[in-house]
Amino acid sequence: MAKDDLSGKLAVILHADVAGSTQLVQQDEQLAHERIRDAFRRFSDTIEKYHGRVQELRGDALLAEFERASDAVTAALSFQSDHHDLLANLNDNIRPDIRVGIALGEVVIADNTVTGAGVVLAQRIEELAEPGGLCISSAINEALPSRMPFSIGSLGEQALKGFEEHVRVYQVQLNSGEPVPAPQQKSDRQATPKNWLRMTVVVVLVMLVAAGMGYWSEGSLPQEQPVLVESNSFPLPDKPSIAVLAFDNLSGDPGQEYLSDGISESIITGLSRIPEFLVIPRQSSFSYKDKAVKAKEIASELGVQYLIDGTVQKSDSRVRVTAQLIDALSGHHLWTQQYNRQWEDIFALQDDITQHIIANIGSFEGPLEEATRNLIKQKVPSDLRAYDYLLLGHERFFLVTIEENRKARELFQKSIELDPNYGRGHTWIAWTHLVDLTWGWSDDPEKSATLSLEHAQSAVSLNNSDAEAHWVLGAILTQTGQPEKGALASYERALSLSPNNADLLAEYGWNIPKLGLAEEAVKSIEKAMRLNPNYPDWYGQALMYALYNAGRYEEVVAVSKTISVRHLITYLDLAGSYAYLDQLDKARLSAAHALENNPGFTLDWWRERQNFTDPAALEHYMGGLRKAGLPE
Repeated sequence: MAKDDLSGKLAVILHADVAGSTQLVQQDEQLAHERIRDAFRRFSDTIEKYHGRVQELRGDALLAEFERASDAVTAALSFQSDHHDLLANLNDNIRPDIRVGIALGEVVIADNTVTGAGVVLAQRIEELAEPGGLCISSAINEALPSRMPFSIGSLGEQALKGFEEHVRVYQVQLNSGEPVPAPQQKSDRQATPKNWLRMTVVVVLVMLVAAGMGYWSEGSLPQEQPVLVESNSFPLPDKPSIAVLAFDNLSGDPGQEYLSDGISESIITGLSRIPEFLVIPRQSSFSYKDKAVKAKEIASELGVQYLIDGTVQKSDSRVRVTAQLIDALSGHHLWTQQYNRQWEDIFALQDDITQHIIANIGSFEGPLEEATRNLIKQKVPSDLRAYDYLLLGHERFFLVTIEENRKARELFQKSIELDPNYGRGHTWIAWTHLVDLTWGWSDDPEKSATLSLEHAQSAVSLNNSDAEAHWVLGAILTQTGQPEKGALASYERALSLSPNNADLLAEYGWNIPKLGLAEEAVKSIEKAMRLNPNYPDWYGQALMYALYNAGRYEEVVAVSKTISVRHLITYLDLAGSYAYLDQLDKARLSAAHALENNPGFTLDWWRERQNFTDPAALEHYMGGLRKAGLPE
């Protein structure tokens, strides 16, 4: 796809939205939409009267551009004054209060739309306004003539999402009893020396604010401070290392957050399939979501060279995504692009973004090879609503509670009802049943195992190139003691398709000691920990298990000190390790802890549930537990 033509300029940006629009729609959807549309129609007329231009009007939000700060502020106050009187005469609670934010900043003009740092700043400032209120940036405050009949109060320095430096914000009201100023003639733009000085100060302030941004086009973006390799939490690998941050949801509706997260995760999944890259998983890269952390700090903590971030905005049948690639070593922005597509093209859009990132990071010349394109290409469902239900299910699934797991399964079930041949829906239903089985949440474990296996097999049959389908098949075969039916082959196929999947690597490492592959298991889990620096406790438990089976007992003890939650298997690994180290007092203490919440535990009962295929490995595993004094 040809890159959009981009042009940048400094502009006054007004962003408005409806406070509590979701609650209004829930009361009376048709009436709420009618009143919101009417409010923005009247606001648009007022904006044009004050020489502004409405650049975008979508659902419950409006974006406009002005040349003068005074015009933008006066237009907002004029509309809000009239709108307040109109709402006061309503006899119900369907009252769309409009919040407004105004900022001065650089914008990018592309395809007759406005994006850029100024737009993001205006939206962030608008979010601080009270329902029916107006907030402005310090740059707008500096640009306002002192003669205007406005009361301006400081809200102090505010930490705004996406900005490294705090931004001073002001709230504005019309002076009591004062009329709203009439629109000025456009010829009144001639700048006096005082105004020229004021605008010079404003421009300098804007540039200082922009220095804290990490958005938008390369030509207008400030450069990040480079990362010092010596300060990284992890040494940089020989191959390109990448973290995809959670994309910002600019739709004005928190309920659309699952979509921006889903697009970010799709890019992570696509990049993870490239063996030549090291890709940080969602758990670690998303940990910076909604936090004001500098790009160089993120790169240093995760031990990566490249960061990818962006924004997502969905309106009716269209979606706009802006993505950028930063080289944290040099501080340079390597690539930025905006994509405007129909919603039904969402899969092609995600694939395009992933391909552009690969092309700008790797040593690729010309078009990507067909094999690389095929690695990242996604299978498109016949009904796009199936994908929407899949993303909503993901949001529930990752909350990891019995209730949310069941809600996730219902959403995944709706996905395959819309498209029975959508393999990813079957994959995730299989996961929900396996999670029920693993965590003891199932009322009928045998049925859960059967359903998990059936859906996993369906997923593989429908899409043999889906790593997660092979992964869940390998997991359920191992969990149910059927490794001879292809568990190892399923895991290996999954790893060949997604070599950077940290959770897959860690779980593979937890399971293969039963096959006599303990040392390989340790390496797999350690790689998972490198990929996912904010790894959960179960990675540590998996590593303890692998180390114990590998005969590395002192390391088991060392890892146990890094785990905050202890489970039965954790205490058993400790008991066996202390026993083989001939520290029998500590071995018996760990054994006692294992029995506290499992009073009916016996070695015979435990042996039946281990599913080892290597007899020597099983004898070694059980030998330490026997030596620790656990009951036969």
